[in-house]
Formats: sequence, C-alpha cells, structure tokens
Amino acid sequence: MSDSGLPRNPPTRFGSVIVVDRVGRLLLQERDEHARIDPERWGLCGGHLEPGEEPLPGALRELEEEAGLVPDPGLVRHVGTFEVFHQVNDGLDRMDVFAVPMSITDADVVCREGRRIVFVPPSEALALPLTVGAAQVLPLFLDSPLYATMTP
Repeated sequence: MSDSGLPRNPPTRFGSVIVVDRVGRLLLQERDEHARIDPERWGLCGGHLEPGEEPLPGALRELEEEAGLVPDPGLVRHVGTFEVFHQVNDGLDRMDVFAVPMSITDADVVCREGRRIVFVPPSEALALPLTVGAAQVLPLFLDSPLYATMTP
C-alpha cells in the first residue's frame, strides 16, 4: 500500500550491467540532475525493462543505449536479483544485475545518458555518492567470488 492507502503499482523491473575492466575497475555512470531516480548520484549502467522483456537482454540493451557497449553475451554472469526501494516509485522494485569483464578503456565508452560514464577503482567507487541500487549491490559484488574471477 502507498502512503495514500491505495495499492501501489507493481514493482518496476530494472536490468543493470557491471562492466569490469582488465585491472578490476568498475564502469559507473554519473547521473545528471534530470534523472527521475537518484539524480546526481553514481550508479550502474542499466534501466527499466520493457514489458515482457527478460532481464539479460534488457540489461544488455540498456548498456548499449547508455554507453555504446556490446559485450560478448557468453561472458555475462548474473550477479543477483535485488529488491531496491525507490522513493519515486513508492516501494520496492526488482533489479537484476549482471557483470561482464571487458578489455576496454574509458575511450571506448560513449556516454549517451547522464553526465559521464567512466571506469572507477573499487575503493573510490564505494566512496562516491551512490544510487540506492548501486549502494546495495556494489559492496556485495566486490566481495564475491565472481568479481575475483574478473580481476587480475
């Protein structure tokens, strides 16, 4: 139920991709002041899934739309499905997060949404003002065996 006592809309579904470069840095997007959710914060590349869209294709579509990147789908791994509270949606939303290693640099990234999309060292990433989703996901991912397989 929402604060008004009316049932809230069904959870919004999101798909996101954590790109890890060859030295273990994470590709993060600095959102601008126009973002509906978590403006002026740092988050993962990703966004709303289309009706009926599966999480992986949706997350990869969002990565290409936002950063111009098309990873090898065979290298993409599911990090997890998370429930994330977004105030603007008045409740918990579902966020499927994937990770992929890519041998690219900032020069290969085309920022098509937000202020910038750049690789950030893990220690610096956690110190940034993060979106609600990124703040929940990144510490878990960085401590995971999956991240360890993607770093030198």
